[in-house]
Amino acid sequence: MKVTHSLRGRLLWFLLAAITIAAVAQAFIAYRTALQDADQIFDYHMQQMALSLRSRIPLTSTEETANVETPVAGNDDLVVQVWSPDGVQVFKSVSHARLPQRAVLGFSNVRANGTTYRIFSIQANSQTVQVAQDLAVRRSMASNLALRTLGPIAVMMPILMLVVWWVVSGSLEPVARVRKQVASRQADDLSPVSEAGLPDEVRPLVHELNLLFGRVRTAFDAQQHFVGDAAHELRTPLAALKLQVQSLERANDNPEARRIAIGRLGAGIERATRLVEQLLVLARQEASATPHQAVDLAGVAKRAVADLAGLAQARSIDLGLQRADSADIQGQPDALMILARNLVDNAIKYTPNGGTVDVSVVADTRAVRLTVEDSGPGIPPEERERVFDRFYRVPGSDAAGSGLGLAIIKSIAQQHGATLALGESQRLGGLEVTVTFPG
Repeated sequence: MKVTHSLRGRLLWFLLAAITIAAVAQAFIAYRTALQDADQIFDYHMQQMALSLRSRIPLTSTEETANVETPVAGNDDLVVQVWSPDGVQVFKSVSHARLPQRAVLGFSNVRANGTTYRIFSIQANSQTVQVAQDLAVRRSMASNLALRTLGPIAVMMPILMLVVWWVVSGSLEPVARVRKQVASRQADDLSPVSEAGLPDEVRPLVHELNLLFGRVRTAFDAQQHFVGDAAHELRTPLAALKLQVQSLERANDNPEARRIAIGRLGAGIERATRLVEQLLVLARQEASATPHQAVDLAGVAKRAVADLAGLAQARSIDLGLQRADSADIQGQPDALMILARNLVDNAIKYTPNGGTVDVSVVADTRAVRLTVEDSGPGIPPEERERVFDRFYRVPGSDAAGSGLGLAIIKSIAQQHGATLALGESQRLGGLEVTVTFPG
């Protein structure tokens, strides 16, 4: 387990290291504090003992009795001496220790008998009292007392480590569960990963992963649709091209028949080329994930009209931009250009020679509407829903086409959150197509 790459390892190592450092620091502070507290307690007891002896009746003793020492094991831990005002020692506890006959008033440390004594001296009118304690004994007792304070820390430290281990492992269990779900999937399984029970830090990542799965699934579906549509729709024009080639081969001796066959072959190739182009445009739009940006819809409409002006002029169709309100919408410039071109191209295609096609962009505070009207035959109300289906063409239509124009327009409109409506032009009498974008 690499600490630098494993999130679980990082958390465990850093948290356990922090617990260890904190426990050591706490133990050190507690130990030093206990020693200081013990020293204060011992000093307080020495002070109280001296004060209690000072309050007694003055002691008297001869020098001989004062110097009498009876060795007793362990009696060097605490030594008490009392002197008269004239410097005669009137009392001394039984001890081997030989301490100085004169003491500094208050607390002091004296080196004697190979050790150090902590001495407290106090002077009254009738006597001087001195209480001494071996610091080695004091430190031993204080250390034992301080070590007892470390017991709870030593016990709680491993318990806390186990708790941290359990909490970290349990908290990262949802991540392991997500990893197992993804690892056990087949290559074509793009269903969403369950977000149930995930922590707040991990849920956005899984949510974005599900969104990615959705985009990939959309791309796969578009690819499958494209393959299916291409296989279905190209079968007929390719078969027609094959027959036209055969007709051309049979017309070697007849120039007129050869000319007609060549014309039909060229028209068939043009229709097949147009169909392939429309299929590719539709596939790109369905799988497109280009980010949106501000687009001037009026400018898009102007370019579409300019691009198709020659086609309209060839058929004596009056193509014009009736109204162009300046309005920016959020969208994909190339996709919106395809939408506008297809709308105008369809209108020109289905409008009789000498007819009229008008384009307008109307903007208000709530929406921006792109409208294309023509003077053609229009679409019956019962057919207006079906014309958005791929490769569907209105029965009786004489105009050449693949039935993909409105399907492409609908796909682009859906990508931009726009609504597409077909109706009858009150002014020109033909079809009116309105694409409404959010304002």
